Amino acid sequence: MSVLPIDSLETPRFCGVPTFMRLPQATSLAGLDAAIIGLPSDSGSPFRTGARFGPNAMRAMSVMLRPINPYRGGINIFERLSMADAGDAAVVPGYQEESLERLEASMRALVDAGVTPFAMGGDHSVTLAGLRAVARRHGPLALIQFDSHSDTWDKYFAGKKYSAGTPFRRAVEEAVVSPAHSIQVGLRGSLFTPTDISQSIELGYDVVTTDEMFAMGLPALATRIAARVAGRPAFVTFDLDFVDPAAAPGVQTPEAGGPSARETLDLIRRLKGIDIVGCDVVELNPLFDNASQISALLAATIMAELIALKAEAARKD
Repeated sequence: MSVLPIDSLETPRFCGVPTFMRLPQATSLAGLDAAIIGLPSDSGSPFRTGARFGPNAMRAMSVMLRPINPYRGGINIFERLSMADAGDAAVVPGYQEESLERLEASMRALVDAGVTPFAMGGDHSVTLAGLRAVARRHGPLALIQFDSHSDTWDKYFAGKKYSAGTPFRRAVEEAVVSPAHSIQVGLRGSLFTPTDISQSIELGYDVVTTDEMFAMGLPALATRIAARVAGRPAFVTFDLDFVDPAAAPGVQTPEAGGPSARETLDLIRRLKGIDIVGCDVVELNPLFDNASQISALLAATIMAELIALKAEAARKD
């Protein structure tokens, strides 16, 4: 059963309650293949705050997107996947561990119903909640992380273990990811310590820096990602600071020298054979976006491309 969005050729984009790509609001999870969910928490951010407003900024700009994806054979993604917008998870602002518990519970409700979550953050700490929820059903996951930072530090500020800078160390310690089948792509910039990148490798992750990404080329990188995942259930997490801040200024922790919007979308569109069982796009901070909301538009477009990757593998109704 397909659940189709509002037709923007019939009803103007500025009409109606904002949902992602004008999908219906979920009143039930029955019959859904996947669902959008907002994870509006930035209590783990070590720098800027404001990513709590990211989910609704993505919804607002997603009205510009259309359901047919010409980069994957012209499929209509919502004829392949029955989807709805499940709204936002509850959080406890300022209380990181309590927020993670609530986020996990909301994600688990989708997963337990057999619905693949496509989540919108929120700072990058929210991914740990998603990994916990999805791994309960699928076991240790292959993680594909697009990010300019490793987020594998052990602690931040007074020894705190839960932060936007620590989720992928905690994920290994909690065995919710399989680092031998996981990859971090896009790391770059200055470091806190000489081990900022090697600490990920020591945890078992494959790591591709931005310099290495451009040296090998995007086709080879897409092949490397698929080989690393090797057909295992995969969780894709996309930190918007993967992109150069010239193309995405509205992020929590900008890092100069990244790929353009075009290069970013080209890489995602080259991915094949990824069994997505969970996904998020995080670290959009609309408070630092420009008046044209280009960061929010790019974040929404990346989400739509990841949905298309899932839809490509789905059977036709």
